[in-house]
Amino acid sequence: MTQNRTDTLIIGAGMAGLTAARALAEAGQQVLVLEARNRIGGRIHTQHVGSEALEFGAEFIHGRSPELWALIEEAGLATYERDGAQLCFEAEELRECGNTLEEIFDPLEALEDLPDPDVTFAQYLNRMQLSDEERDAIIGYVEGFNAADHREISAASLGAQQKAEESIEGDRIYRLRQGYDQLPAYLANRIAEYKGSIRLSTPVRELRWQPAHVEAITDTGTFTARQAVVALPLAVLQCGSVAITPSPKAVLQAASQLRMGQVCRFTLLFREPFWKHLPPQPALQNLSFLYSFSQMPPVWWTPHPEPGNSITGWVGGPRSSALTGLSTDQLAHHACATLAKIFSLNADSLHRSLLGCYTHDWQHDPFALGAYSYVAAGGLDAPRQMTEPVGNTLFFSGEHTDTTGHWGTVHAAMRSGLRAVAQILDAPE
Repeated sequence: MTQNRTDTLIIGAGMAGLTAARALAEAGQQVLVLEARNRIGGRIHTQHVGSEALEFGAEFIHGRSPELWALIEEAGLATYERDGAQLCFEAEELRECGNTLEEIFDPLEALEDLPDPDVTFAQYLNRMQLSDEERDAIIGYVEGFNAADHREISAASLGAQQKAEESIEGDRIYRLRQGYDQLPAYLANRIAEYKGSIRLSTPVRELRWQPAHVEAITDTGTFTARQAVVALPLAVLQCGSVAITPSPKAVLQAASQLRMGQVCRFTLLFREPFWKHLPPQPALQNLSFLYSFSQMPPVWWTPHPEPGNSITGWVGGPRSSALTGLSTDQLAHHACATLAKIFSLNADSLHRSLLGCYTHDWQHDPFALGAYSYVAAGGLDAPRQMTEPVGNTLFFSGEHTDTTGHWGTVHAAMRSGLRAVAQILDAPE
């Protein structure tokens, strides 16, 4: 057993924790990051297969958030903007989406100026005159994008999210060439340059604290510091697998007003991009997103405009439970059957051209317990409440503590880490 003293402990090596650790180390603090997994990055998880970077977690850069883009440019990483054709499979026919997606988004625009009190999105929809088809489509979009249950997610939070996305050109989507894992790797190198440390495979079992003193109890020793940044995913914090003594009751009460969303996503890697060789849709040459709202999964995307032989399936919210827990073989068979129906192909033939199916079960990952957070009705102020330092000793970060409406994003995680750093550096000695 070992005991080590440092200035600040960082619990979790996701983007929130790494961003905080890098900033503190550069400010001259001794920093130690304790990470339960055997890798850094948290819910950024990239696997390199041949020339393709397959993402199991975060994949897209949404808009032009200054924190994230400053890091990308500092690291000298190459990006590309997503473009191309968007196809919809409706009434057993595959065609360009046209106005279909715009009609789904229209009811969301009114969310930006909702009167009090807050309601669930389901209650909000009940006020509107929608056909069953329109209602199902908008529920599918909200649940899929936010990994949320429409019967729980706050309508006001969706309005705040709309405004937040508009402020950073959130309708523009980018991707990192060679994989998202380049970002946590760059931060880890910067931390090391400033003599900070990262310990992998070191799950924290308990945090014991009193003002100006923290002890992190692990299987390999106890680590102590003046303060700690708690950068655990929301669901891990909620489940209590990391005991905090004494309990930060106000923070945990605020956390109870948030939810961890669920997602099933997987990537199929084929011998060649079969969709580019099919008549009669010229748009298939430039296929970017494919929506098949009546199928499972309902959303697909390719690497376009980058070359690649992969296609990713996505379903978020309660519907994802239908696929969560399937083996990769079962998932591959199901996915090939769905794609065969959409593209009018033979499922067995399509499956024979498959090189592999790649996925990660975030829902049952003990160090995540879900995909990313959303706000339950009535909980719009909960993220702000979670940002209040506990005894100027515990500072909570993570995308769920973002106060700018960008929950569930990498840039929200980074913002939360930088906010925690500012609080630490401004705290009285």
